[in-house]
Amino acid sequence: MAVSSTVPLATREDLSLAYTPGVALVCEAIAEKPELVHKYTWVGHTVAVVTDGSAVLGLGNIGPKAALPVMEGKAILFKGFGGVDAVPICLDTQDTEEIIRIVKALAPGFGGINLEDISAPRCFEIEQRLIEELDIPVFHDDQHGTAVVVLAALKNAALVLERKLGDLKVVISGAGAAGVAVSKILLAAGIGDVVVADSRGIIHSGREDLTSVKAALAEVTNRGGLIGGIGDALDGADVLIGVSGGTIDEEFVSKMAPGAMVFALANPTPEVHPSVASRYAAIVATGRSDFPNQINNVLAFPGIFRGALDAGATRITEGMKLAAANAIAEVVAGELRPDAIVPSPLDPRVAPAVSAAVAAAAISEHVTR
Repeated sequence: MAVSSTVPLATREDLSLAYTPGVALVCEAIAEKPELVHKYTWVGHTVAVVTDGSAVLGLGNIGPKAALPVMEGKAILFKGFGGVDAVPICLDTQDTEEIIRIVKALAPGFGGINLEDISAPRCFEIEQRLIEELDIPVFHDDQHGTAVVVLAALKNAALVLERKLGDLKVVISGAGAAGVAVSKILLAAGIGDVVVADSRGIIHSGREDLTSVKAALAEVTNRGGLIGGIGDALDGADVLIGVSGGTIDEEFVSKMAPGAMVFALANPTPEVHPSVASRYAAIVATGRSDFPNQINNVLAFPGIFRGALDAGATRITEGMKLAAANAIAEVVAGELRPDAIVPSPLDPRVAPAVSAAVAAAAISEHVTR
């Protein structure tokens, strides 16, 4: 990564415009009308990529310094795919209140906040508090980026198999950041039933060991009142979405309904290896680039932030996320095959389609500046 100027610095006149005395005029204008910061500074096209290093990829709690390469990588994806400038910020604290305080203090210099690789359940409170207390978009990509792309993939998979979303029973393995967000967006999209399982089994309202987040999830999922483990959940299920990092026995997968769909998204080791999943499922997806149907967040976050910034959005709504998922799905709607249900991460059509859909949704929902 590098930072480069967008204006020349070759003459005295250049310096007088870019810095003193010209810069003072811009400062005075913004002091009088703070909203001008979006026009005359980088705020209108720049986001902060913020982590505490507590849940980095599949590596776990490796700390802020070791997390920096991932944040730098995220920043170049923002720029390369969405034309959004991004700055990696790795915080040397994992205290919820301190993270919120620091991000709020940093916010005036950015047009949006992309939270990254912060462990559950702290990530839920951090994101929600920042959404409530800031007037710029805040987005935890591990939750919502994953959820948006999963929904896009599932919509297209259902089209390929001539299934209706409302008829599907979906099982989600994992109740962390991604599992909770995927559950919510699938329900919002009209999925028939969602059953979520964590390391202790199916989440249901009768369990006494649930966090507040999981208890809330129990209220809106598992309409059939299932109990037991992941094997019990998968018996007759139409879709498995793995966001847990664990391993699911082949025996359990074999009990899924005919024409099933398996999205085993743990990286680098899927919950069910594609060679095993394909024995029982009509469509298989992973998070890896060396297998077909890669579910990759880069399909979502560059376009989502580009659209939010272009529209002057003050937050990212559920409607904007649904619009992003629909846009991703529609990019390849005329090219669908069982091994091609989502666009390639390198498809140049994706980010413009997503940004346009998100901007339109922001404007229609009146969440713009």
